[in-house]
Amino acid sequence: MDKLIELIGTLVSGAVVAVLTSWLTSRARNRQEQQAELGALRVQADAMTVAVVELRTAAAASRLLWEGPAERARTFLLAMMTCAGGAVRARIADGTDTQSVQVGFGRAAELLSRERVASKQAAAAVREPLTRAATAAAPLMRCSNPAVVTATEQLMRALANVEDTARLEAALESFGRAVNAAIAPRLSWWARRRAGRAG
Repeated sequence: MDKLIELIGTLVSGAVVAVLTSWLTSRARNRQEQQAELGALRVQADAMTVAVVELRTAAAASRLLWEGPAERARTFLLAMMTCAGGAVRARIADGTDTQSVQVGFGRAAELLSRERVASKQAAAAVREPLTRAATAAAPLMRCSNPAVVTATEQLMRALANVEDTARLEAALESFGRAVNAAIAPRLSWWARRRAGRAG
């Protein structure tokens, strides 16, 4: 009988040790997976933030170089000077008034054509950062945290109109708050319980 009680005690203590070991292993594995997920979220959020900043910079540079009123006036004056220069050259080469005007307008058209090509190339430079932003947003849209998904969607909608800087800033700020809340360390059960008693 003593042998049977000793055997049952050994079996029970072995079962308790096995259950406790399994629970601790499972908890450690879950914690590692959670830490890996949070690390991936940090990397993805950083990639998204960098892509948004690149896009804002490219859009601002394009606007500054090609779309401002000063640039339009510069292009107009340059076209007028090119037109006049072409007309004068044609006149010097013993051309008629009609030929002078045609040469002048032809030179101005060439200049405006080159300016337009350069403007389109500058606008196309915004496409690459926009593609990077969309690529960075894809994994964030599949995030398990709904606040991060919502903030990412809002940020992508704001990127559709880069000119609306107030909306873009608000969306970027909301995105940052959502990501920070998602990656903030979670209190353990014991710490939450103690905080509940203190408060």
